Amino acid sequence: MNSFALTVTCASTRGIVAAIAAFLADHGCNITDSSQFDDMETGRFFMRVSFASEEAATLDSLQTGFAEIGARFGMEYAFHDEAERMKVIIMVSRFGHCLNDLLYRWRIGALPIDIVAVISNHMDYQKVVVNHDIPFHCIPVTKANKPDAEGRIMEVVEQTGAELIVLARYMQVLSDAMCQKMSGRIINIHHSFLPSFKGANPYKQAYQRGVKLIGATSHYVTADLDEGPIIEQDIVRVTHAQSPSDYVSLGRDVESQVLARAIHAHIHRRVFLNGNKTVVFPASPGSYASERMG
Repeated sequence: MNSFALTVTCASTRGIVAAIAAFLADHGCNITDSSQFDDMETGRFFMRVSFASEEAATLDSLQTGFAEIGARFGMEYAFHDEAERMKVIIMVSRFGHCLNDLLYRWRIGALPIDIVAVISNHMDYQKVVVNHDIPFHCIPVTKANKPDAEGRIMEVVEQTGAELIVLARYMQVLSDAMCQKMSGRIINIHHSFLPSFKGANPYKQAYQRGVKLIGATSHYVTADLDEGPIIEQDIVRVTHAQSPSDYVSLGRDVESQVLARAIHAHIHRRVFLNGNKTVVFPASPGSYASERMG
């Protein structure tokens, strides 16, 4: 049986869930997982449904057949074949912990994506990437060549058909034009402290202030630097006895985990933009399973 997912966003009103369930049943489909959310402040409705086709329904037939219901409720909707892997480009600079973590998860099948390229402004990870049989593109960035460099990056995006860009500690600020063109399709990771520290040496600043929690935030990239809609966050406790170097090491671990979880949510169509925020539904049963152990 083919497995599909349906994502829906529209104004909240009665009858939506019933209409979707009846449509799927009429087309020989069995719902295996479902999540929904009504935002009482905005009046918006969000839903994600996983289902199996028991009577050979196709993506095209489902999309076409659903058009009347979509129009009736004013929906933004899409059907997705859960067997199709999203094409992803990873961008990295000189901090490789997130890149290496993603390559491992990809290799064992824990992140079911197609990594179509890795782009870096340095050569540090060229050998690692090529050894995984993934195309590596070194595109240096300076103040003088930044528009040309971004043009080359977008050429790789278009040539590969990439649907998502992951900034795995890519230490360059993207232009407003690129952020707008790839809106909702660029995910970033950065440190997140309580209280927050910006600028150089954030872990040292946190150490000097004696914080007890450090963490990481993964979010969609917008023109407002590090202020895009948040997808995933986590923290780790630290104590007075730990050094700034300990903070950095602990921070690497939590950054890697948070970024991987954010990508997992995005590729499984569990993330919905809701103004400046997101709606993130729980993972479907079995979606974290790896194809192999290592």
